[in-house]
Amino acid sequence: MKKQAMVSCPQPEAAESGIEVLRAGGNAVDAAVAVALSQTVVDPLMCGIAGFGTAAVFLPGKEAYEYFDFHAPAPLAAREDMWAALLEGETKDGFGFILKGRVNDIGAQSIATPATLKGLAAMHAAHGRLPWKEVVAPAIAWARDGYFVRPGMYSFWIDQTLAGRASNMDRLHYSDEGRALYCRPDGSAKPIGTPIVNENFARVLAQVAEEGIEPFYEGELARRMVEHVQSLGGLLSMDDLKSYQVRRAKPLVGRYRDRVVTTNQPPGGGAMLLQMLTILEEFDLAGMEHNGPEYLRTLSEVMKKATTDKDRHIGDPAFVEVPLDQLLSRENAARVAADIRAGKRHSVERVNLGAPVPKDTTHVSVVDGEGGCVSMTHSLAMPSGVITPGMGFFYNGCMGVFDPRPGRAGSIQPGKSRFTSSCPSIVFKDGKPEIVLGAPGGTQIAMGVLQVLLNLIDHRMGMQEAVSAPRFSSTSNSIDVCNRIPRHVGRELQAQGYEVLRNPYNYTIGWVHGVQIAADGTLHGGADPGRDGVAYGTAVA
Repeated sequence: MKKQAMVSCPQPEAAESGIEVLRAGGNAVDAAVAVALSQTVVDPLMCGIAGFGTAAVFLPGKEAYEYFDFHAPAPLAAREDMWAALLEGETKDGFGFILKGRVNDIGAQSIATPATLKGLAAMHAAHGRLPWKEVVAPAIAWARDGYFVRPGMYSFWIDQTLAGRASNMDRLHYSDEGRALYCRPDGSAKPIGTPIVNENFARVLAQVAEEGIEPFYEGELARRMVEHVQSLGGLLSMDDLKSYQVRRAKPLVGRYRDRVVTTNQPPGGGAMLLQMLTILEEFDLAGMEHNGPEYLRTLSEVMKKATTDKDRHIGDPAFVEVPLDQLLSRENAARVAADIRAGKRHSVERVNLGAPVPKDTTHVSVVDGEGGCVSMTHSLAMPSGVITPGMGFFYNGCMGVFDPRPGRAGSIQPGKSRFTSSCPSIVFKDGKPEIVLGAPGGTQIAMGVLQVLLNLIDHRMGMQEAVSAPRFSSTSNSIDVCNRIPRHVGRELQAQGYEVLRNPYNYTIGWVHGVQIAADGTLHGGADPGRDGVAYGTAVA
């Protein structure tokens, strides 16, 4: 008997890879790893094998549910005060700090320990069904045979809105190899529809397929990487690569209405998501006008409260004591809700505000024919722009989000991972998975995921409708709205004294991709219209 399976992600090419693996007998983990590796090829500024990520894996047949957290820690040579004198400002939405010389933002010093490849290999080794070579093969084919520039990729590449930060074109131009791969001879980005072949990356992936990840973390590839990064003044070492360990953790569990919401542990964004849901359960959201003034005001105050608590308290639990019991308590939620009803406004502190930063991240949601689910968000943060000659992939720029001020939850420390808003999540109803979702979107990830969950649960939308509905956010003292929020709503909030900033994009504030599982097992996908994504279904044996 044929069963349904589905892949939802922002890249059609990568989704095809996952579907092919499912049809070949792979499970949700095989498919998710194949998708993620293909994403590193076909969306090279959004993610990479030298990036980081976090993934939920639920396999009912194996009675397995765990998170694989492969965050990119600061190199062991990093020091807490090494950039303290360079601070100039902070991005408006809290996604990084602006330093003199942009040393944390672009170039070799911005590189934290590459984690993605080790994370994907750990997932596959623990729960995959197909041979490693088979799940790497689709990515090799995309790199060797080529793909073309999609609209979402191109619009992101040419974005020039970064006051004080490197632009995405700066990142494409930073290395000779990046410029050759993604730019025309005059230096402009290759336009939509231009074919791209990355033979160097194909060779790296082929070696990894044949030999496993050892060459990348301990062998010849690792030595080439470290020698090149250090020659540019970077801190990455062989010890960083060899000693790096993926964290396997239990999900962080909360409740919202009649659902059980499971998400990732700190330094991921799951605690923010659960804190906001716990507070919002104190309100009758279904009784409010969806995206009306009171709805925006209520959610925005909850978002600001969660943002300030995140800034103060949430970091790498190996270095920071995170008060989860306090942040997620019903008593705390009731107090915050009472304050919001009384008209209290929360304030988000930022240092010398700069422009918001674009969102370099991607996501994949998978459900297989046996009910196995994977929700994985992975990223480069802001890519460093560095490509080791002959390798074809960007390194992460994860150091840009660390707080250069010592003594804070997000401060730099050797081996420490910084906060990420990524919160791949699985929601259960009556003991069975019902919603598998997550998003790219920088600081706005948790805000996008939150609103989609509210749309599904409180407003009874279907998956695609929930993902496509207009969104807003407040991770600063303004309310940021997409251009499909009616202007009369903004005017009413402004009359109450709020600053309302209108984003020119119709689809923004995270780009959520998910799968909804109906009670009869039917799968319904949602792909955010703000990206090039798809939700592909297939029948499997």
